[in-house]
Amino acid sequence: MSGNLVDNRSEIVFLYDVKDANPNGDPMDENKPRIDEETGINIVTDVRLKRTIRDYLHNFRGEDIFIIEEIKEDGTQKTREERISDLKIENKKDEIRLLEKYIDLRLFGATIALTAKDRKSKGRSITWTGPVQFKFGRSLHRVEVKTIKGTSVMPSREEVTQGTFIETHILPYSLIAFYGVINENAAKTTRLSENDVSLLMDGMWNGTKNLITRSKVGQTPRLLLRMIYKENNYHIGDLDRKLKISSEKEDTEIRDISDLKVDITELIETLKTHKEKIDRIEYEVHDDVMFLYNGKEVKASEIEDAVFKELEIPVEYLGLNRM
Repeated sequence: MSGNLVDNRSEIVFLYDVKDANPNGDPMDENKPRIDEETGINIVTDVRLKRTIRDYLHNFRGEDIFIIEEIKEDGTQKTREERISDLKIENKKDEIRLLEKYIDLRLFGATIALTAKDRKSKGRSITWTGPVQFKFGRSLHRVEVKTIKGTSVMPSREEVTQGTFIETHILPYSLIAFYGVINENAAKTTRLSENDVSLLMDGMWNGTKNLITRSKVGQTPRLLLRMIYKENNYHIGDLDRKLKISSEKEDTEIRDISDLKVDITELIETLKTHKEKIDRIEYEVHDDVMFLYNGKEVKASEIEDAVFKELEIPVEYLGLNRM
């Protein structure tokens, strides 16, 4: 843990897409992609996004992660109780030690239940409210689940000589928007630093790009914005809802980022209204995205000069694509 502690509230908007993949399966429904049945909108939980960030920071950045699978020497997975017992948390100094060690505790918080030393005593719990909170991600258009049927090579039982039939549920395409808030008050409790937030942004962008499991391959980060405010306890809210798409195709016929344009007019106009409250904006963008602003097409490479300059707010390009 290093760097200055976070002392300003900020909001995050993250846009990414999936192609021929399942961004977040529902284990209670045959692991099908999560769909709002009323609207046909694809839903991705905040838990899924946090898992992406945790895995990337651990596997690619060498960060210590608390919420992660840990395997024992005998090949079995450590239980939650075993991990907590190993931590030997006895006093406040031990709690601080955990925060210093695990970046995901500083980012997302946690509740850790501690067992009593003897049967007569009551156990206690440690609760840290996470400074970084995300809403569920939602697609900017209606989607349609496709079921792909196939066979497995290995038989499912000894007496069966052939492989079994399998079904894979995918979305041909989904452009998903996430919204998050970084709370400066909770950041003081978990000791969240600006360096931690930089790693968070890296994890969102490059973690998504590096999802290469069978069901997740085909995901691409498209736009990442962080609005940092001057005043404490101030943010606009629901900025993800200010993004729209424009396409000549029906929603469920969209198959690629080239089939649509991302209309950022409402988002930019909202930021203009609140620009006196905004200290700066950080951003990353994928080259293949075409934007619409006040009815005009804007290439990704032109967004800073053609759009952000109108805000008259300091803007910083993150350069995450180069990492």
